[in-house]
This record gives sequence, C-alpha cells and structure tokens, in this order.
Amino acid sequence: MKLASFAIGGRKTYGPAVSGGFVDAGARFGSAAPDLLTALATGRLDDLRRLSALPSDVGAEDIRWLKPIESPGKTICVGVNYRGRNEEYKDGAGQIGYPSLFLRVPQSFAAHQEPLVKPPESVQYDYEGELAVVIGERGRRIREGDALSHVAGYTVCNEGTVRDWCKHGKFNVTAGKNFDRSGSIGPWLVTSDAVGLDPLRVITRVNGEVRQDDTTDRMLFPIPTLIAYISTFMPLDPGDIIVTGTPTGAGARFDPPRFLSAGDSVEVEVPGVGTLVNTVVDEPLAESSRERYERATT
Repeated sequence: MKLASFAIGGRKTYGPAVSGGFVDAGARFGSAAPDLLTALATGRLDDLRRLSALPSDVGAEDIRWLKPIESPGKTICVGVNYRGRNEEYKDGAGQIGYPSLFLRVPQSFAAHQEPLVKPPESVQYDYEGELAVVIGERGRRIREGDALSHVAGYTVCNEGTVRDWCKHGKFNVTAGKNFDRSGSIGPWLVTSDAVGLDPLRVITRVNGEVRQDDTTDRMLFPIPTLIAYISTFMPLDPGDIIVTGTPTGAGARFDPPRFLSAGDSVEVEVPGVGTLVNTVVDEPLAESSRERYERATT
C-alpha cells in the first residue's frame, strides 16, 4: 500500500494511492486522524487498507505533494553506511564499529516535485540518494530480531548536503545538513508488507545521468541493527524517520567534484518504493532596506 500526504486546494490531507488517484482518508477520519503521523500513532493501517479498495476521490494531477510525514518527531540520519564510502574520504581512518548519526529538522526537507533550495552561502551543494525507514510502532531497546516489526514502511530521501558548512566545527555536520529545503523526501510511504525483505536498489540521477547505484544488502549497518542501536539511547515513536545512508558517488567524491547548480534535476529511485524528483533553485535573497532605497531613488 502506498500512502501519500497531499494538499487539495488549501486543505492538507492524506490517503492511499489507488487507480486514478488517491482516497481522501483525512476527510473520512476527521479530527481522529487528520494526518498520516496521527494515523500511524493510532494504529490505523488496517483502516487505510480498507480505504484502498475504494475508488479515488482526487486525481494525481489535482494534488500538491506534501512530505509523507510532515513533522516527524525525530529524523535520524546515518553517515558512511555503504561499502566503499569510508574509502571515499581518503583520510586514512579505518571503518568505525558503530553507526555515525546526526539529526535533521523537518524544515530541511522539501516534498516530491518541490524545489530544492541552494543557499547563497554555498558553492558545494550536493545530493545523497537514500532509503528512509518510517517507524510505525513505539519501542525502546528493540532487539534486532524484532526491529522490522516496528517499521510501518519506507520512503525515498535525497539527503541534500551543503558540504562547505559541514566543516565549520571539528565534529559538526549539523549546519550543513539543515539548510532550509536543502533535502527532500517522498513521494509517499510504502508499507512494509508491500516492500518485502529482499535488498532494495538505490539509484540517483542528476539531469538523467546515473551518479549512484547500489543495493541495501551492502549497508555496513543493516536496518535492524540501526533500529536496535538507536532505540538503545532513545525511544523510537510512530512517524520517526531513519535515513539509512548514501552509496558511493555523491558529487563531492568526484575528481573534480560535481556539485549542484540551479536548474539541475535530481531523481532518486528505489524500485518498489518510488521515485523522488526535484529541481534545484537558487534561494532568493531578501532585498535590504538600502537596496530598496537605492532602487526607489534612481
């Protein structure tokens, strides 16, 4: 089952994808489950499956895509999690024994088909195609053998990174990972039962050119390991997102580097989950009072 969050006119809602469009679950559940996060938290996946047997309420051409989970409580990202990634850094350091983790705020992600925003402070704006896990059942100190039972489903992420702002502190990537709408996530959440247990392929294309192509069985820390490790130090709640790491081939790793510019199209595909598409735009700078005065007097 594919579950999307979307806007119809000025109203935000969500629901399962069906032939011809989407069922409006938000209108049916009302205040009891107005968004997908609440639907997960209140255990409504079976109700959503029943809705997926209905005809569509709205066509795909009539919606504006929203992030599947608009405001997750936590988005935990994993660094250096595919074979070959550690060697890309060329720093002589060996592979570490535990996952490298950092957090992203919801505002740092755009939705499917929304613009990715390149900030004026950067000349090293980069892409990172990744698989993201959405938690469906709360847990703390989850055992690896039980981990996948806590997963509601999967979505696709471009964990866009402002590289030159990842170097401002000795051990700090927070700034470079949290510029407004520098990454994206979507287009929808695909439930675990529809994805299965086989390895998934992660492909990133920039302007149609394949830059990244790898499979999730090459993760250094598989998804159950990540869930077990993260839930040791904090509970995982419904709607929390774990972004599982990017394969080799990000723009910074080319020689010379191949960073993103306005007009570039970035497409991250995970067959069986979805294809996330965004175009890069330059962030418009607010006009200063001095500039407004000079424009008005010339």
